[in-house]
Amino acid sequence: MKQGSIYFLAIICAGLTIGCGNNNNNNATKDTNKNSGVVFDSIAMKKIIDEKTNKFTQAHITKDTAYLNHIFTQDAKAYPPNSDVVTGRVAISAVNSEWVNYGIKEFSEKSTSFYGNEDYLIDEGQYYLCYGENDIIDKGKYINIWKKENGDWKIYSNIWNTSLPAAPTK
Repeated sequence: MKQGSIYFLAIICAGLTIGCGNNNNNNATKDTNKNSGVVFDSIAMKKIIDEKTNKFTQAHITKDTAYLNHIFTQDAKAYPPNSDVVTGRVAISAVNSEWVNYGIKEFSEKSTSFYGNEDYLIDEGQYYLCYGENDIIDKGKYINIWKKENGDWKIYSNIWNTSLPAAPTK
């Protein structure tokens, strides 16, 4: 009897472990909202966000501040490295101008994890940046939270920071 209980308990634990998968992955799926019957297609959403991300990175290179300033929601927040939180599209536009004036030559973001629902999409990944007269290289990680504003997906929250070691102090 004791062995049977242990065997039964092991089967239950294995079932729970297999059944409780990790939602934080790059495997986009179609999810149905049971309350509305609407199918949320995260595969299609990832394609949309990938396109917007490509335009976002290219806009930094081409100094397209008009695009950069309108890719953020009105109430967006940016978390630049070594800085306080920047809140609102108007304040973020000043940060955008500052960044493009560094002379960005290369900028790419590679998504490593994508998930969300019809309200928010989260894109986590790594970035590569080359800028300035001396071709300064930066590599790091980012998280972009996307939110629909007036029917269009825009960045609601943006955080990025370097993965490179800090420069030695003198």
